[in-house]
Amino acid sequence: MIIKLLVEGGDMKPGPAISQKLGPLGINIGKVIQDINKATEFFKGLKVPVELDVNPKTKNFKVNVFSPPVSELIKKELGIELGSGAAKKIKVGNLSIEQVISIAKTKANNMLSKDLKSAVKTVVGSCVSLGVLIENKEAKEVSKEIESGKYDKEIKAEKTKTEPEKLQALKEYFEKVKRQQEEMLKKEEAAKAAAEAAAQAKAVEAGKAAPEAEKAEEKKAEAGKGAKPEAAKEAKPTAKPEAKKK
Repeated sequence: MIIKLLVEGGDMKPGPAISQKLGPLGINIGKVIQDINKATEFFKGLKVPVELDVNPKTKNFKVNVFSPPVSELIKKELGIELGSGAAKKIKVGNLSIEQVISIAKTKANNMLSKDLKSAVKTVVGSCVSLGVLIENKEAKEVSKEIESGKYDKEIKAEKTKTEPEKLQALKEYFEKVKRQQEEMLKKEEAAKAAAEAAAQAKAVEAGKAAPEAEKAEEKKAEAGKGAKPEAAKEAKPTAKPEAKKK
């Protein structure tokens, strides 16, 4: 029998959901949790898919661990909790090609990719949607460079270690990007606030103008009422003499 679970890597805890799935099988839940935590220790802090292959007769079980989603591995590598909510405009990190290769190797066995290069491209695709730069560039640009063979040497060598100097340079570049993003957001917020203030001022002016317009209409109506009798008096005398001549 196969039991599928999604657990916190290295930190699975007992709970109602686990008890409901494992309790009826009569297996030692404490032992299951201990074995899963040991098997998923490498993925601490991540959600990890796990399958338990349980023999209901003997109560023996085997833990099969699957690597977390690519997006989770990218976030772990960057030390962030969330991706960008506006990937085209806001970036949340900057990876080296070596870090991308490392993630691809971790995930390769659970991918449908035909080789490591294809797996690397899959990781790059996830960087696009998360708003992550690679080698100080847009992930889409790096994807084209991988296709052209620019990083074939690193991929063939399965290079996963990034030199400290390079990591520092990537970090410094991203700090500049963050400052630029912050300035852009401040300007957008200021422009939005100015537009809202202008709209409110326009509404206030419109509110003031309405009573004045009503008063003007009332005065115009009063003037019209006073003019009608005079027009009638002038019209009657001129019409009668003409009638008598005929």
